[in-house]
Amino acid sequence: CGCGSVSVEWMRAAPDALATGIDIRPERLEMARINAVQLGTPRLSLIAGRAPDALENLPSPDAVFIGGGLSDTVIATAHTALRPGGRLVANAVTLESETILAQAHAARGGELIRLSVARAEAVGPYRGWRTGMPVTQWSLMI
Repeated sequence: CGCGSVSVEWMRAAPDALATGIDIRPERLEMARINAVQLGTPRLSLIAGRAPDALENLPSPDAVFIGGGLSDTVIATAHTALRPGGRLVANAVTLESETILAQAHAARGGELIRLSVARAEAVGPYRGWRTGMPVTQWSLMI
């Protein structure tokens, strides 16, 4: 769940949507709760736990976002749980997670992209581009 940004933005984009965030760190869940309330999505449900175990007994989702804790097991569990027509999206910033996404893409299809952002910053009296870490994203419609 992290700070809840993906869940909160999904709920803001679709006001009738429900979302559940899962995280093992209590401080992240509290930050997500605060962000949800401040940004107008107080119905964000939060679960303390680790995927895939914390996914048990949840209703079948229309969409799943995996931003951390990426593994083949988490992908398989999320893929199985999704309703027909559902969407699975996973982000990776490490080489290890990127490898998992490349393998999932090869096995299941979907779209694999790499996103990169650069910001203009001071370089002496001039400005230059400073790049952030690229994010590899895999998405799949079921």
